[in-house]
Amino acid sequence: MKASTLRHAIAVAFILPGAAFASCGSAFCTVNTNWTSHSALIEAGSSFDLHYEYIDQDQAFSGGDKVAVGQIPHHHDEVETVNRNLMTTYSHGFGNGWGLSISAALGDRDHAHIHNHHGAALTNEWKFTELGDVRLLARYQYAATGDAMNPGRAGIVIGLKLPTGHFTVENAESERAERSLQPGTGTTDLIVGSYFHQRCTADDASWFVQGQYQRALNSRDGYKAGAQFSTDLGYRKGVGERLGLLAQLNFVHKARDSGVNAEPADSGGRYLFLSPGLSYTFSERLQAYGFFQQPVLRHVNGVQLTADRALMFGVSGRL
Repeated sequence: MKASTLRHAIAVAFILPGAAFASCGSAFCTVNTNWTSHSALIEAGSSFDLHYEYIDQDQAFSGGDKVAVGQIPHHHDEVETVNRNLMTTYSHGFGNGWGLSISAALGDRDHAHIHNHHGAALTNEWKFTELGDVRLLARYQYAATGDAMNPGRAGIVIGLKLPTGHFTVENAESERAERSLQPGTGTTDLIVGSYFHQRCTADDASWFVQGQYQRALNSRDGYKAGAQFSTDLGYRKGVGERLGLLAQLNFVHKARDSGVNAEPADSGGRYLFLSPGLSYTFSERLQAYGFFQQPVLRHVNGVQLTADRALMFGVSGRL
């Protein structure tokens, strides 16, 4: 494989779309995806990433245990949330280590829960397709090792999640969805992170580690999402000229939501995922990839919906 193709295929992402976990089950996949659009390219240029996620959250958890719907009585018994997310990112490097990225999501979400009201069990449903919150991030990357055969680069990222997504979506009966289910949080969030990635040229392999912290700077209409910390460890091994074997461990810790319109008792938790995948290089400017994400650890506060698996498919490349 050409050196430039290899560099583009294994450059490591350092900005997540923003994994979200809540009692209703709204979620984004936690896989670290973009080989080129988030790679903090030293040379000037633009890149992109576009991927689709499918997450069917149909398994209720209490603490670290699976529970049946309604097994632990609640005012609302969460049944299922199906998340179909289309994520897009544009990134530009200025050729001096600095770069900017903008990312947005289109979420297609189906949610159902049972409303226990004066002894009656009423099923409520929401189905909507909406744009979510936009993220703007700046980055700086620098050479961290002097080994030409095993070059390593480190970097930092800082930015904001903007309150662009709606947070007042209603169903056909004019009932507003819970705030944790809404396409937007209504708040402006600070995002900071750092990363390191290294390429092992002789072995046609690479690895990376990343940490990221996100915290809402304000509350909006009685709601403030809990702060979130995530860390990722990933590895890629080239197989032949175009195929790459991928593996990641993704850890997320989310604090409880707060506010009169939040559900602090049923929000927040700890999650660890194993995410194997494949990548295929079509050219120096275009790659495709896919991941299968499997939970290794799920420990939630209260009762929350979780997914037994998630799927992701996407393309990334240079413009």
